[in-house]
Amino acid sequence: MIMVDDVLEGLNEEQIEAVTTTEGYIRVIAGAGSGKTRALTHRFAYLVNDLGIRAGNILCVTFTNKAAAEMKERIHQLTDDNDTGFVCTFHSFCVSILQEDSYAIQYPKSFLVLDNSDIDAMLKMIYEERNLTLRDMTFKNARDMFEMRKCIKEPMYYEYLIQMSIDQLHQKYMEAAETDDILFYGYLYQQKKCFAVDYNDLIFLSLYIFREFPEIKLKWQKRLEYIMIDEFQDIDPPQYELMKNLCGYHNNLFVVGDPDQTIYTWRGASVNSLPDFDKNFPGVQTIMMMKNYRSSPEILDVANSLVSKNVNRMKKDLIPMLPHRNKVVVHHAENPRKEAQWIISQIRHLNEGGVNPGEITILYRAHYVTRVIEEEMIKEKMPYMIYSGVQFFERMEIKDALSYLRLIAYKDDLSFMRIANVPKRNLGQKRMKFLREYADEKHISLYDALKENVDEALFSNTKAKALIQLIDSYTDHMNEKPVSELLSEILDLSGYEEMMRTEGAQDRLDDLAELKQSIYEWETTVGEETDLVSYLRHISLFTNADMAIEKGKVRLMTIHAAKGLEFPYVFIMQLVEGIFPSRKIRTIEGMEEERRLAFVAVTRSEKGLFLSDSGGRNIGDTSRFPSRFLFDIDPVLLEYTEKPSDAYIQKALDNIDKVNRRFIPSASSLEFKEGDRVRHPVFKDGTVEKIDYDEEAIFILFDSMQTPRAIALRAAKKLEKIQDKIERFS
Repeated sequence: MIMVDDVLEGLNEEQIEAVTTTEGYIRVIAGAGSGKTRALTHRFAYLVNDLGIRAGNILCVTFTNKAAAEMKERIHQLTDDNDTGFVCTFHSFCVSILQEDSYAIQYPKSFLVLDNSDIDAMLKMIYEERNLTLRDMTFKNARDMFEMRKCIKEPMYYEYLIQMSIDQLHQKYMEAAETDDILFYGYLYQQKKCFAVDYNDLIFLSLYIFREFPEIKLKWQKRLEYIMIDEFQDIDPPQYELMKNLCGYHNNLFVVGDPDQTIYTWRGASVNSLPDFDKNFPGVQTIMMMKNYRSSPEILDVANSLVSKNVNRMKKDLIPMLPHRNKVVVHHAENPRKEAQWIISQIRHLNEGGVNPGEITILYRAHYVTRVIEEEMIKEKMPYMIYSGVQFFERMEIKDALSYLRLIAYKDDLSFMRIANVPKRNLGQKRMKFLREYADEKHISLYDALKENVDEALFSNTKAKALIQLIDSYTDHMNEKPVSELLSEILDLSGYEEMMRTEGAQDRLDDLAELKQSIYEWETTVGEETDLVSYLRHISLFTNADMAIEKGKVRLMTIHAAKGLEFPYVFIMQLVEGIFPSRKIRTIEGMEEERRLAFVAVTRSEKGLFLSDSGGRNIGDTSRFPSRFLFDIDPVLLEYTEKPSDAYIQKALDNIDKVNRRFIPSASSLEFKEGDRVRHPVFKDGTVEKIDYDEEAIFILFDSMQTPRAIALRAAKKLEKIQDKIERFS
C-alpha cells in the first residue's frame, strides 16, 4: 500500500490543506489548471490510506463518466485497492440508490435507463397512435418539453409513475387533447409500461424515496461518511437538494469548483452556488487554490484581464507556475475565408516547428461557424476531426447490437421495436401494428405479445419463432457467459453480422469489433460485478463528452465540449460580436456567462493561444465587428498581427454600446411577477398577467382597457409596483 507521505508528496501547500482537512464543510475555490482533480484523488487516498476509512463509505461526484473513470484509475493507483467506493456522476449514483431501494416505489431492480434515442422511439409510437406529425412538435422539442415540465412546471409528475395504475395512466393519456399533454402523458405511460426512467427521473425518484422513507435516507446518510463533489459550480437545484440530504448525518461535505467557469446556468446551474455556499452551511472552511500548472503566464494574464470585467464574481486571479512563452496572438481578417486561411497558415507554421496536428485545437462558440474553415482545410488537405459529431454509442450498428443485449435482459418494447425486423424477419408494419394493439389490450410487452401469437396464421410466414427461441435461450443463461462472448454469439446467430457483410459495411463491422473490445476491457478492469444488467446500466450513462478524441488530426470543437480538457495550442476563431458573444444574449447576466465561457476557452491552452475575428457582412447585410471580449483584454498583453484602424475600432465600440442598450432585465432582477399591480406613466394602473422572456414582454391588463398590452421588458423601468401601497392602506 502507498504510504501517507507518498500521497502528499508533490502537492503544494494549498493542495495539502485540501487533502488533509477532512472534517466538516469545506469549500475549495480552485482556479483553472490548479490541480483540483489531483487534490480530489489524493484526498480520497488520504482518507483510505491514512485515516483507514473504507472506500465504500466515500462518495465522490463528478459530472461526466469520463472524469469518473479517470478518477477511479488514479485512486486505484494511489490506494492499490480495487474498491474505489462511489466515484461516479449524480445520475450514476442515483442508479445505485434505485437499484438497492427500488422496492420503495414498486419498481423492479432491472429498470431501464433511457437515452435520447430510446425516448425518440417512444415518441414514434405515440405519434403513430395519436396521429401526430413532426409539424405538431419535433422530437427534440418534445424532449425539451418533457425536461421543462418535469423540472419546472410539473415537478410532482413522478407521482403519476409511482401512484397511478397502468390503466389510469393510459386513460389520462388517451383523454389528453392538447399536443403537450398527449406527448407528456403518453411518454409517462410508455415509461410505466416497461419501468423505464430517464435522467431526470433518476434524481427525482431518489429524492422521493428519501422524503417518503426516512429510514432509507438515514441508511445512505450513515453509509456515506465523506462526500466530495467536483465541478460544484455546475450543480443544479435537484442535485443540490440530493447533496443536502446525503450529508445530513456525518456533516462531512467537500466541494470544489471555480465560479468563473459557471457556463451552464441554462441547465439550472447557479453562478452563486460556490460564493453562497457558506450562507447555507455553517462553519465552512474555505481553501483557495489559484496556482496554475497548465498555462503560460502570458495566457493567464489574458484570462485574468478578460474575466475581471465581470461584476458578479469572486475577485481572484490565477497565479502562473510555468515559465514565460510567447504573447497571445490576435488576428483581424478581412472576411471569414481569410480568417480560415490565416489559421491554417499558423497551423502549418506550428507543424514545421515540430508540433503534431493532434496537439492543436480550434475552439468556437457554435458548430455553424465551421463551414468555411472546413472547406479550407479540405482544400489544403489538412487532416481534421470535429469533436462531438455522431458519438460511437449512437451509431446505428452499436444501438442495434446493444438492443439485442437489452432484449435478452429486459424484454423491453424499445429494443424489440428496433431489432425485431433487423435482419429482415418479415415482421413489417402490419404485424407490428397487431402486436402493439394486442400488447396494449393485455398490458404486456411486445415481446410477450409475439410469444402468445407466434403460432397464429398471421406469423406463419415469418422468422418470429426463431427470434423468440434465440432470445429465450440466452435469457435463461445470460449470466453464465461473459458479456463480450454473449454479444459475439447473438450477433452471429441472429444473422446481424452476416447482414453487415452482405451489405459490404466494413466500417460498421469495425465498429462492432470495437464494441466487443470495449466490453472486454470493461470486464477485465471494472473490478465489480460484470453481469449483463450491470454492463447495460454502465453503458446507458455515457454522453458525448465521454468519447475518446482521435489523435493526429487538428481538432475542432465547441467551447462547451472543451470544458475540462486542455490542449498545447488553441485557436479561438470567429470572435465576432453576435457570434461570440452570441446574438441571443439579452441580459447582463447572460453576457457575463458568455464572458465566463470565453475565460474557459482561453484557459484550455497550455503553450500557445491564437485569437481571431473577421470583418465583412453578415446575412442581412449588417457589418461584422470584433467581439467585445477582445476589447476586454488589456492590449499590452496581446500581440496583434495588424491592429485595425482607430476608426474601425470606434465603430466596433459604438456597436457594442448599441447592443448593450437593448439588454432586458433578467428574471432575478425584475421586481414584478404575475399578479402584481403596477402603474404606467400613461396607461396608469394595471395587473401583470404574464412575463414572457421569449417575447421579451410583460403582458399587463390595464384597468382602463379591455385587452392586455405587451410592454417591452427593456421598458420595465417605466413601471412602478403599487401592490405594497394598496396593501398598506387597505
